Amino acid sequence: MKIIKPTICKDKSLAEAHEHAKAINEPVFVPMSVFADDRGWSHMNLMKGVLGPEGQINISEVYPGTIKAWHRHKFQTDFWMCPKGHIKVGVFRDDFTAWQIVVGEKNPGIVIIPPTLWHGVSTVGPQSALMIYYVTHSYNVQNPDEERRAFDSVEGFHWGVEHK
Repeated sequence: MKIIKPTICKDKSLAEAHEHAKAINEPVFVPMSVFADDRGWSHMNLMKGVLGPEGQINISEVYPGTIKAWHRHKFQTDFWMCPKGHIKVGVFRDDFTAWQIVVGEKNPGIVIIPPTLWHGVSTVGPQSALMIYYVTHSYNVQNPDEERRAFDSVEGFHWGVEHK
């Protein structure tokens, strides 16, 4: 038996690579790009074009001690899960009704954040947290569906551990 590597589809969209794999009846490999900064790293646009024309799946590792907040979307719904580590998810409305929940390995589940709600995340504990999230609209660099404000701009919301 001869073992060969799959065809690499570097310049094709995932949907195009999918069609190519079906046409040649062979597996293909589509490299992912990594976005990294001092807060962690992300693989963006996973499954773009396969799930439909709008949505995308992303994976991000959020480093310990990091706060990524606040932002909101006019159209996009976010579906967040944390299979490794733990995150504190914060959400609030303009009327300052606020929610928070810690999700992760010991409290698994998916947080659904509909449009117009401000939201953010911080890591809980000494290890990085891995987030997998589906968003209903692909990120548009030229015209992002995103509004931002400072992480400490919501009076009374604490991103750190609350000692009780």
